[in-house]
Amino acid sequence: MALIHHAQLSPSKAEMLADWVPRQPWIGSADASSVEVVGAYRFDDPAGEVGIETHLVRTADGQVVQVPVTYRGAPMAGAEASLITTMQHSVLGERWVYDACVDPVYAGALATAILTGGTEAELQFATPGERREVTTRVSGSGSVGSPVPVIDAVTCVNEGTATVITTDQIGVRVFRVIDPDRVAPVGSHTLEGTWPGRGAPALLAIAHPTADDEV
Repeated sequence: MALIHHAQLSPSKAEMLADWVPRQPWIGSADASSVEVVGAYRFDDPAGEVGIETHLVRTADGQVVQVPVTYRGAPMAGAEASLITTMQHSVLGERWVYDACVDPVYAGALATAILTGGTEAELQFATPGERREVTTRVSGSGSVGSPVPVIDAVTCVNEGTATVITTDQIGVRVFRVIDPDRVAPVGSHTLEGTWPGRGAPALLAIAHPTADDEV
């Protein structure tokens, strides 16, 4: 369950994305001269320390781009190159915002959703009575109770318009620019999602064992 605070953010999430997304190597041929947020979904951090949110933004030429980020209350060691911005949160104070693909907490949450058939986190609001319509839904293809490896460290590389996250037991390919016609290989473990304007599930990520994993 993700706890949401009614807060003022500086910069705003929209401002952060508009500044950062156009400069990324995985944007490919998409025209990111402007980006519009069309949806977002969250995962839980079991320890309750790291905010995990994936934004879906539409570029000027109509392509949808997936941007996972993590919000932390202190800098993440060794991740200076993947710091997107620092953000002032009127309730939580200063937050360090990272490209989530370098964050083991995100990798663990994503792998859990994919392998166990998980979904986006339920939203809980800190302000009593506050509600927000959930418009973005995601689901993994796995089964409840499936084993999930413990992820303590990750490496990631960009391959075209995707980012490949690798751990010692599992790899996950995160599609940054969403191709609505992309189909996963038969038998793949996947994450799919829908959002406003997209009623049919689109492929967001694929997980696979690493080469030295005997599972």
